[in-house]
Amino acid sequence: MRLFHSPTTPFGRKVMVMLIETGQAGDVEVVPASGSPVDPGSTPLDTNPLGKIPALELDDGTPVYDSRVICRFLDDRAGGKLYPAKPRLWRTLTLEATADGILDAALLMVYEIRIRPEEKRFDGWVEGQWAKIARALDSLEGRWMDHLGGPLDMGQVAVACALSYLDFRHDARNWRAGHPKLAAWHEAFARRDSMKATEPQG
Repeated sequence: MRLFHSPTTPFGRKVMVMLIETGQAGDVEVVPASGSPVDPGSTPLDTNPLGKIPALELDDGTPVYDSRVICRFLDDRAGGKLYPAKPRLWRTLTLEATADGILDAALLMVYEIRIRPEEKRFDGWVEGQWAKIARALDSLEGRWMDHLGGPLDMGQVAVACALSYLDFRHDARNWRAGHPKLAAWHEAFARRDSMKATEPQG
C-alpha cells in the first residue's frame, strides 16, 4: 500500500499514529505529497480527485481517501483495535468528528492568512472559525474527559492530533487557557511513542 502524506498535515498524522498503534507502519510506503485548495501541487489526483491528503492506494490500485475512511479501513485490517464495539463506538466516532471539525476550522484559518491576498482577508471569518474551535474545546473539557481517560481508541488519537495542530499553527491562541483537564490529558497523551514519532515538521 502507498500512503500519500505530508508531515505537516494533521489529518495525515492521524493515519500515521493509527499505523503505529496497530503495528502496521511497515506495511505502508509513505509517499510525500503536498498541495493547497488553489494548487493541488503534488497531491495524487488520480488517487483522490478532490486533491486532498492523506490518500491511500491499495496494492491493487484501489483508492481509499478521507482520513476517517482510511483509519476505519486500517483498523479493520488490523482486527478492530481502535474502533470499539457499540455503544461506545458512537461516542468514539462523535469524538473523532469533533476533532476533525477542530482541524477543519484551524486549517481554514491558516488558508485565510497564507493563501488569500491580504486586501481580501476577512478577520470576522477567522474569528468565526476560532469560535467553533473554542466551543469544541469547552465541550471536550466539560463532557468528554471520561471517554478521553478510557481505553485507547481513535477518538482519543484524533483529539490529540487536533490539539497538537493548534500548538503547531495557532500557539498564540493558547487553547489550554480555561481547559486544565484537557491540557493535562494532552500532555500525557503526547508522550506516547506514536505521537513523538509523528510530530509535524515544517
